[in-house]
Amino acid sequence: MTFKDEADIRKGDTSKPSSNHSSKQFDERIYCDYSRLVRLQAQVDGFSFLPQRKAGSALSGRHHSSFRGRGLNFEELRHYQQGDDIRNLDWKVTMRTGKPHVRSYTEEKDRSVILWVDQRSSMFFSSVNMMKSVVAAEIAALTAWRVLKDSDRVGFVISRHDSIEYSMPKRSQANVLSNLNQLAQANQALDVSRQDSPDVGMAALVRLLGRLKCRNNTIIFLSDWSGVTSDDILHLKHLQKHNDVLGVLIADPLESAFVAMHSTAMHSADSSSFTPWVVGDGDYQFNLANRQQMEKARQGLEQHHQLKKQQLLQLMAVQRLPMIELDTQGQHLEQFKRAVGGR
Repeated sequence: MTFKDEADIRKGDTSKPSSNHSSKQFDERIYCDYSRLVRLQAQVDGFSFLPQRKAGSALSGRHHSSFRGRGLNFEELRHYQQGDDIRNLDWKVTMRTGKPHVRSYTEEKDRSVILWVDQRSSMFFSSVNMMKSVVAAEIAALTAWRVLKDSDRVGFVISRHDSIEYSMPKRSQANVLSNLNQLAQANQALDVSRQDSPDVGMAALVRLLGRLKCRNNTIIFLSDWSGVTSDDILHLKHLQKHNDVLGVLIADPLESAFVAMHSTAMHSADSSSFTPWVVGDGDYQFNLANRQQMEKARQGLEQHHQLKKQQLLQLMAVQRLPMIELDTQGQHLEQFKRAVGGR
């Protein structure tokens, strides 16, 4: 993986959207088009990341709003001065010291949102309507436009198959358009022959966020969480100490139904229903020609699927991390809006 140098990281990518997007035609279920991501600006009504959420929404958590949003930041505890608002008196300190003390606050003027958009090869998959990579890109675009409408800053981290690109949060429509252009290009570069660099996974991402010393940001992870490890989860726990984190799991129905479907077939009394599996990685294929091999493979797939779920649930339970699950059936925009407390 190649990171931009520190100067580039701080500046972000300011390249203008290329004009060739208008001349290309894509199946929007397989690849996202730049113009489609721009048009999502018209669908930002009905939800918001600002405070005053429903208690039952996915973003209810450790604050009055699970996202800090705008509000008042505690600045200092000081002696009472003439003209101070008596409602800000700290009675416990006043009683302990015998002298009146007030709590001083400053208004939080800004909030930054960072979107991690996973466009690695594992996201180039779907068994129903839309690729996971398209779902991630469209949710990222919808979120970026919503954040910009709320007059907040938004930045992007795009994980390609061979690199990670970071753009500093800005309150700028031109910056959003530039990032959507980069996101569309990353999405359109995906195909079945792509192989990921070993240095573009979650571990590389958290190292990048650690170097940037992210504080008081809202960080949204849009991914299938493929390849996540317990060490990655631990780093995310540390990241959440100074930031608000929202995990969005993008899953295809086949990933869970596949295990159950073949488990039923494996134990069917009708031997004629037995069908060998042929598995491959794009270069090689292997035929699982007997029940014992298939059962072992099924157990491995089930263990992998459950491990990924358990790790995410553990992170959510220990740190009370909001977690949203979206699927690839084409209703992801509505699912996401409802999950964050929208109408």
